[in-house]
Parts: sequence; structure tokens; C-alpha cells
Amino acid sequence: MAEADAGAIARGIPGTQLMEAAGRAVAAAVATHHRRRPLAVLCGPGNNGGDGFVAARHLQEAGWPVRLALLGPREALRGDAAWAAQGWKGPVEALSPALLEGRPLVVDALFGAGLSRPIEGLAGEVIDRINAEGLAVIAVDVPSGLYGDSGQVMGRALLAERTVTFFRGKPGHYAVEGLRRCGSLHLVDIGIPAAVLDAIAPRLWLNGPSLWRPSLERDGLADHKFARGHLTILGGAAATGAARLAALAARRAGAGLVTIAAPRSAMPVYQAAEPGNLIVESEESAAFGKLLGDPRRNAVLLGPGSGVDDRTRAACLSALALRRAVVLDADAITAFADAPGRLFEAIAGPALMTPHEGEFRRLFADLADLPDKVERARQAAARSGATMLLKGPNTVIAAPDGRAVINVHAPASLATAGSGDVLAGIAGALMAQNLSPLAAAAAAAWLHGESGFRFGRRGLIAEDLIAHLPDALHAALAIN
Repeated sequence: MAEADAGAIARGIPGTQLMEAAGRAVAAAVATHHRRRPLAVLCGPGNNGGDGFVAARHLQEAGWPVRLALLGPREALRGDAAWAAQGWKGPVEALSPALLEGRPLVVDALFGAGLSRPIEGLAGEVIDRINAEGLAVIAVDVPSGLYGDSGQVMGRALLAERTVTFFRGKPGHYAVEGLRRCGSLHLVDIGIPAAVLDAIAPRLWLNGPSLWRPSLERDGLADHKFARGHLTILGGAAATGAARLAALAARRAGAGLVTIAAPRSAMPVYQAAEPGNLIVESEESAAFGKLLGDPRRNAVLLGPGSGVDDRTRAACLSALALRRAVVLDADAITAFADAPGRLFEAIAGPALMTPHEGEFRRLFADLADLPDKVERARQAAARSGATMLLKGPNTVIAAPDGRAVINVHAPASLATAGSGDVLAGIAGALMAQNLSPLAAAAAAAWLHGESGFRFGRRGLIAEDLIAHLPDALHAALAIN
């Protein structure tokens, strides 16, 4: 954002004009979403505080009873923030918990997205009291204390009812703490030209159909089932439902054929299930490698219920050696916990890994505690050679070249057994249809979430996601 501001100013847009637009947008959000009542505008010593001065001026002119408090002396303000303070004609009080008497509505303009040190002292006391009393807060750019780059809480951070941010969302808005603390996020245009992004060249996107829709749009009248890809799934002997869920999801997501390679003892279970799933026996590792000798089997999904054993490890290495499009999920990840380097060395073709946080730690123990989830995923992808889909409320998808996508299009109801198997099946189907691992993972994460939203808030089980996949696909193709 510092570069975006500088780029706008270099194009002849004064910084004061950007600050005026930002403060006016904050005032508009307050007036639109809240009844008129006592208002405390809390300003910090930087440009975030300058936005607060502008917002306070507009709200006072509109008849709101406004008190404004500043952290630090007014004469210490510099640049655009000093200009904004000159436009405020009311008193400037010293920041104090006393301003919170009477439970006012709070505009938080203390610290912006660039804060990189823990909040302590007086500002910390004020933040703690606001949170303890549950006061309604409108945050400027980010809730104070939330680091915009990563979403890390810098010692403490406000809980906001809504957050007004400018030009583009920040990674921290979509981190777990950002999702918890930002409330309703309002993204507003303050006049920064989109062309400034040409020089910045961002490599991080918020997930949505516009990123990958063209890859899904296929209307080939001459298509046949093999043209839509053949996904082969390694089935296990015990948790047979996992591979079945993945297979059915893959078929709903457009794979032309889906085969489950099952051990002999479990063949009757798989054969008695969904009639559209193809079932072949694959007891020994050599049998699975032979199965993949058919080049039409262009994508492989390993891990859902396959077992943490030599059979799974050998199947992974066979698929990777043939450079098929490979999705490594669940047991296929855990099977290499004792020798992650062996797995990474084998990855030479298109590969997608789909760990949750626990599985991630098994392969990347030294990265697991990095506070920035995007950075964790990027480093893991670069090290392993596989695109990483690191699951969670904010799923992060990162390619080995550093491009990354954050997906927050997901209801909490997805936290149910089998949900991950469905996600892996969707991703495998899309890779079978020749989507890159990054595009397939981003599309799968969004479609998975959309299916959950379409079911509703209560009672979701994994099977319900599959039933709603067709509608999710139609929605993705229809959204501009």
C-alpha cells in the first residue's frame, strides 16, 4: 500500500486527496450502518490517525456528537496527518480510557496495517478496555494491533464490528485473526489508479472464479470421457468411505472416468457401492505401477483412506516417477513423515499437496510455527516442488514459483468428517481436466466452499457437498 500510495502521488494525485477520500469513506460507513450517538474517534500519530481526523470532521459536520483523542502530542504530527489535523476544529483530547465512559461508538484510527511492534502502554490499556466492554468499533484499514502483512496480533488487537480498508484488501484481513477481528470488511475506492499495480506486480490473490473460470469453460461437442480425464484413486482396505467420497466428488466435478484401485480384501465393498466408479484390484505396489502404465490415466489421487504404509508410499513414488498429475492428500502425506526428503525428491511433474495444519507439521516441522500462513505455504511449495493447499478457515494455495491465493469462501460447517476427501476429489478431477495445480486447487477450494454455503448452516455432512457441486459449478461459470 505504501508503494500504491506513492504510485498514485507520482501520477499527480496529492496524498491529502487520498486521505480526504479515505476519511470520508470511514465517515460514510459510520453514518450508514449506525444510529447517531456519542462517538469517540481515536487517532494515532501516523496516516491512519490522519484518516481519523478527516472522518471526525465529516461526522461532526453531519451533526454527530464527536470526541477526538490523539495518541501523542499534536505538534508531532507530520505530512498529510498534520494537514488532516488542521482541518479538525474541535478539541483534541489526550488518549485515555476515560473517553470510553458512556459506551460510545468507537472509530479506531490508532494504528494501520504497517504496525510491526507489540502494542503496549496507554494504547494497550485502551484497546483492552474496549474489548473487555464489547464496544462497537469501526476500524480504519485494520483493527489496531493486527499486522496487515500476516494477520499476526501484535500483542493485542481490537475486535471490530466493521473495518473500512482502501484500494485492495490486505493479507492480514484474510488471516484467521483478521477474519475474527475485522468484522464486516468494506473495501473502498479512494482514487488510487489500478495501473499502479503494474509496477508492484502482486503475486497474491483473493480466491474467486475470475482467477480460474476460463479453465472450466469447456463446450467441446466432440468431447468423450477420456477427453475429460481419467482419475485413478488409491483405495484402502479399512477407511473405504474416503476414496468413495473422493471418487464421487471427482465425477461430479467433471472427470470423465474415475477408477478406485483397491486391495483384494476390500473389493466387494467398493464394487457394491456407487455403480459409476470403476474398481480394479491393486494389492501390491507393482500392480499400481502397472495400472498407471495406461497413459490415459492422466491424474492420480493418493491418500484418502489409503493407509499409512509401504503400499501408499510405493504408489506415490510410482505416480510421481511417471510425472502424472498427482494429488497427495491425507495418508499420502503422513506416510512420508519420517522421510519428507524422499517425497520431495520424487516430485518432478504437476503435483498438489493438500495438508491440514497437523499434516503440514509432519513434513515441514521447521516452518509450522511461522506466523505468516502465506509464507509457510510458499516456503513449503518451493522446498517440495508441489503446489501447496494448506487447509483451514483461510485456505492458502501456493505454487513453487511464489504465486499464492487465499480462499475464505468457506463456511465453518465444512469442519466435518470426509470434507477433505471431497475437496481432494474435486482437485483431482480438475487436474485430470488439465488445470494446473494452482488453478485446480483454487477452483476446488472455492467450489467446496460454495457447495457448503448452498447446503446451509446446519446439518452438513460430506455427502451433501457432492450433491451441491453441480450448482456450485454453474455459479462459478456465471459470476463475472
